Amino acid sequence: MNRKTSEGKEILDDSTKYELLELPLARRQLNRLRATHHSLVKAIVEAIKNLAAAPRPPRAEKLVGREEWRIRVGDYRVLYLIDDRSRTITVTKVAHRRDVYR
Repeated sequence: MNRKTSEGKEILDDSTKYELLELPLARRQLNRLRATHHSLVKAIVEAIKNLAAAPRPPRAEKLVGREEWRIRVGDYRVLYLIDDRSRTITVTKVAHRRDVYR
């Protein structure tokens, strides 16, 4: 069961190395995708869960001029922040590659 923090971020899974949080925007973006790209959403959610054990996987990239990191899942991108001090990962955006950086 998901919980929410005081900032409105949703906790995805708290039994892993890093705590996974998700901004409401990212949750809405996933919900919109779920209607038309169900199998892709499964892959995206799996990739997000894997970040808890390895927040900087081999293909992840730190974005230039931003604090966010990026992973690719097909034509979609997951942007996220890593806080090593509090051991949290906050998913900030999930979108198609043509829209994600806008």
